[in-house]
Order: sequence, then C-alpha cells, then structure tokens
Amino acid sequence: MSSAAPPAPSSPPPSPAPPAGRPRVLRPPWLNDPKVWRTEVLAGLVVGLALIPEAISFSIIAGVDPAIGLFASFTMAVVISVVGGRRAMISAATGAVALVIAPLNREHGLGHLVAAVILAGIFQIALGALGVAKLMRFIPRSVMVGFVNSLSILVFITQIPEMRDVPWAVYPLVAGGLAMMVFFPRITTVVPAPLVSIVILTSITVAAGIAVPTVGDRGALPSSLPVPGLPDVPFTLDTLTTIAPYAFAMALVGLMESLMTAKLVDEITDTRSSKTRESVGQGIANIVTGFFGGMGGCAMIGQTMINVKVSGARTRLSTFLAGVFLLVLCIVFGPVVSEIPMAALVAVMIMVSVATFDWHSIAPRTLRRMPAGELLVMFVTVAVVIGTHNLAIGVVVGSVTAMVVFARRVAHFAEVTSVVDADGTTVVYRVTGQLFFASSNDLVGQFDYANDPDRVVIDLSAAQIWDASSVATLDAIETAYGRRGKTVEITGLDGRSAVLHGRLSGELTSP
Repeated sequence: MSSAAPPAPSSPPPSPAPPAGRPRVLRPPWLNDPKVWRTEVLAGLVVGLALIPEAISFSIIAGVDPAIGLFASFTMAVVISVVGGRRAMISAATGAVALVIAPLNREHGLGHLVAAVILAGIFQIALGALGVAKLMRFIPRSVMVGFVNSLSILVFITQIPEMRDVPWAVYPLVAGGLAMMVFFPRITTVVPAPLVSIVILTSITVAAGIAVPTVGDRGALPSSLPVPGLPDVPFTLDTLTTIAPYAFAMALVGLMESLMTAKLVDEITDTRSSKTRESVGQGIANIVTGFFGGMGGCAMIGQTMINVKVSGARTRLSTFLAGVFLLVLCIVFGPVVSEIPMAALVAVMIMVSVATFDWHSIAPRTLRRMPAGELLVMFVTVAVVIGTHNLAIGVVVGSVTAMVVFARRVAHFAEVTSVVDADGTTVVYRVTGQLFFASSNDLVGQFDYANDPDRVVIDLSAAQIWDASSVATLDAIETAYGRRGKTVEITGLDGRSAVLHGRLSGELTSP
C-alpha cells in the first residue's frame, strides 16, 4: 500500500514589491530582532555612563571646562555612528588628543583649541582621501599585540589614583563590583553585568549614606544643550601657522589610535571595516565637534572594549546611543549620575583591562616558541607606551623596531656561489636572495677580484634588486674588476630589476 508523499513545505509569501518609481530600501536584518535592540541599547547605556568621568578627566588634562569634554564625547559618538567605517566602535574625547592640544589651550586659549580641532578634522579627511589607512598593512602582529597589552596596562594604571588616599569603603565596593561582573553573567546575560554593578553599587552607597568619591566630585555636569558657532579667533595667516602644527599632530594621533582600534575590533568580531571611511569619518566628526565648541577626539579603545567585548554590541546603534545617553544623563539625570560612586566605574575599567589583555601572548609556551625578534618588538611597544602614556608613539617605535628586526633577518638572505668554467677563462657568480640596502652591503666582499679570470658573469636570475644601494654595490663590483682589466657581465635580471638597474647604473657617483 503506497503512502501519499508529504506535502512540500510552503515557502514564505514573497515580500510585496515597492510601488513603481520608489527605490527599494535595504534595512539591516537586526532592526527586527528585539534581542539585538536590547543588547545595543543596554550597551550604549553602559558606555554612556562610563564616558562621563573619562570625558571630565580628559577635560582637566586639556585645561578646559568639563562641559567641553562632555559635549565633544556626545558629538563624536553621534557623528561617527553615522559616517564611521567601523560598526560598534566608540569615539569620544580622549587622553591622547587632550595631551596634544593642552599646550595650545594653555598658551593661546580655548578659541585656538577649537580652531585646531576643526583644522585637524580637515587634515584627517585629506589623509583619508590620500589613502593613509592603507599604511595599516605595515603594522605587524607583534606591534598589534603590544598595542593591546599596553592599552590594558594603561587602563589599569589610570585606575590606581582612584584607589589611593580614599575612604576604606572604596575597596570593598571595587571588589564587590568585580565579583558581580564575574559571576552575574553565569546567571543571565540579558542585562550587561557592568550596568548591574553600577546600579547596585550606587544604590548601596546612596541608601547607606556611604561617603565615597562620586562622579559629581569630578566636575559639574552641563545643564543645557551645546550651541554651534565659529571659533573665537582672528581668521588670519598668523592664527593658521599657530594652530597648524597642533592640528596636524592631533590628526595623526587620532587616526593612528582609531585605525588601530578598528583593526582590533575587526579581529574580535571577525568582520571587516572600511579604514578609509573611518579616517574620513573621524575628520567629519572632529569638524562637527569643533563647530560645537568641543575639544575633539578619536576612537576610545577602552570604551570600545566595554561596548564590543563586555556588552556584546555589534551595530552602529550602540555607538549612537552612547552619545545620546551621555547627553541625556548629564542634562536630565545629572543629579542622579553625580551620585554614582567612582568605585563602580573603576571596577568596570579594571574588568575591561583584564578582558582586553592578551594573556596567551605571555604564556610560557608561547614565549618559548615565538622568535626572539617578535618578542622584542612586542615588549618594546609595551615599554614605550607605558613610558610615554601615548599609544601612537608606542606603535610608531614598535613598527620601526619591527622593520629593523626584519631588515637584519633578511640581510643575510643574499648568498653568493661561484663556478669557474672548464678552460678557466670565465667565472660565474650566482647571487640568490633579495638585494637592498642591508643585504647588498655584504655583497662586495664575496668576490675574489685579484684571482678571478678576466671574464666575470654575475647571474641575478635568483635575485631581485630593490633599491639604489644595490645598484651602487653592483657598480662598485664592476669598478673593482675594471681596475684590474677584467670585464663584468650582469645577467638574469627580471623586468623590474632591469629597469631600475638600467636607470641608475653609472649615475650614482660623480664622474
């Protein structure tokens, strides 16, 4: 007895086509996912709370009113959420930018600082359009690991002053906050553990009347919205020459930290981002921030780690809401936010420090297997960042160290072997490897100028010429043989090497 075939599963009805003449709007799939909305909203709230004391601290470093830093964090986060190239990355007022522009504010005032922020944004747009983001490919992994580890250490170091010369109650509050963030996710992940910790610790200190440092002790929160306007400076060439060096330094530091942070988030989320769009977006955000009288900023890796790694955010919504919540918390709920104990935020930042550090990179097994040069680059990067408290300087020094290590490594890759023909009239030298300024310097000493026969062939079919130093070395070899009446023939050049050699040979020394 045959059974009837089961009915084919019905396919979902096709979505209605848009009316004629109206373009189809592509909506992100997460817009219809309540779980994603909950994650993004709560992540934005946690970051917004964490941004308040950070922005106030950076305002103090820059020598401006706390409202300047808070407004900068608001405009940077909101604008970059729209124009940035890396979803879920947080941009706001930062310590690196504050350190760069603090001398300008001290010597020339707030008007020049704001003008420098706007000019820095213009520089960033120009650098982004010129493709400066492509330089990220030259930053090796060892520098990236050093960047992450040094950031973690810096985040922890910056929390130490908050636990020094404070009432004894601060220490159990910090310990309790850490315990909640470790154990609460085992109960549920519906609400971010940092938010739970902040709410509970604030409730305890307020209800019990425990006197500990609070957010309100860091400075007065703004009570009105920022108003756009032009910087109060004379629009002259003298003003431009005054602010340009600071603006360019701010543009470079901001782009470097932002692109490094974007690369880190790419790895954490296993997604790609547009570094060029991020570069231009940082410029646009700083221009808008400047017109609103803010102190400028860039990507904040610590707050980004709270958003991405701790809270699990993945979309632009969390970045946008972090800025919105920051402003709402300051203006509408200022009295409540002022009561948040600094111990609660210190616990959050310590947790971020521990979670961000690449513990695998310092495991004994890893240290035994890693090449010594790679370890040197990582430790140099960490040491420079901690010594200068500047991530950008550490990345530059680490990258230069990596280049030196690489150059020393490949400098020994050029090998020379020689074969004399049967009748003893010709010797063929076969060069293998990459010829550049480091490897070519040792090339001159590998030829027997006095005892070789009258005809010398240098076979470069297994080598490549990369720079003028290599061409000059080959010229020096030819000259050394020429002084002894011997001829040299260079063979086997590939197309690019032949063009470079033909253009520079004989032109690098004065006649």
